[in-house]
Amino acid sequence: MASRAVAREAVFALRREIARIEGTLPQRLEGQVGEAEAARQGARLRLGIDGFDALLGGGLMRAALTEIHGCETRDAGAVAGFTLALVARLLREVPEPGLVLWAGTVEVFREAGLPHAAGQHALFGLAPERLVLAQVPRLADALWVAEEAIPLQRLAAVVVEARGNPEKLDLTATRRLHRRAQAAGRPVLLLRQAAQPDATAAPVRLVVAPAASGQRSTLAGPLDGSIGRPAFTVSVDKCPAALPGLFTLEWNSDECLFTERAKSQNRAADPVAVVSLSGCRAGPAPAAGQVVAFRRQGAPAAGAEHTPEQHDAGRGPRRAG
Repeated sequence: MASRAVAREAVFALRREIARIEGTLPQRLEGQVGEAEAARQGARLRLGIDGFDALLGGGLMRAALTEIHGCETRDAGAVAGFTLALVARLLREVPEPGLVLWAGTVEVFREAGLPHAAGQHALFGLAPERLVLAQVPRLADALWVAEEAIPLQRLAAVVVEARGNPEKLDLTATRRLHRRAQAAGRPVLLLRQAAQPDATAAPVRLVVAPAASGQRSTLAGPLDGSIGRPAFTVSVDKCPAALPGLFTLEWNSDECLFTERAKSQNRAADPVAVVSLSGCRAGPAPAAGQVVAFRRQGAPAAGAEHTPEQHDAGRGPRRAG
């Protein structure tokens, strides 16, 4: 984990140096753009978060390939939900909403599941008949379907979902998707489940993970013990500004927009103690330092030595961990 963080900082440092040499670093850092850049920003999808949109050069480019990553399979729901939220924002701003093609392999749909029709309509306002699913046996087939579908005028966006880091999803394949998106003026979203960032032609890469929902707001204030809006942790891993960014975004399904959660509004850490992994050490993991279960009357406190009688009385199967 430490080596990955060091490598990530080295990549961003290299990007900043390239931007400095090209003479574009002040514009990227301060958000100052010329007339040509301002015209290009008109074809961008703004999320409404100033810091987030500034890092992306004014918002997500509509006519481009955008990567959305989930590092683990359990993050698949958050990655799909964030993607559907982007699609909902896109359809809300176009005069004539079209269809959305979602292409993926049998493997990725088996592991991550299919978009839920009722959920996508209730949370994102995307009617089930607007989402066209293409399930194919191989990644090469999914890429072919996406490439052939991008120029179709009836489509508002194309989503390609892949799992892991397959060799076929290289610079050449992503460059074809990016070029076709530019030529058609249509956004293409590349979802990568249980994957690590690789070199691709996409100008923007976002790493998405689920975030704990906040409390539901009422007229009397936050409602204790309640579950609020869906929340996402979004890390900007690659962007035009060549700078990293980390945001906690909440999705407002009523108004179809994102809001940034202030750090003071984040829930406290889970109070339940979690025993750390022992890793490569020979000995057991250290004690968590907190007793989370009730002990029997007359039983010794945590960490006390057991007598033979107590061992016999409490003998039985134990779960590791």
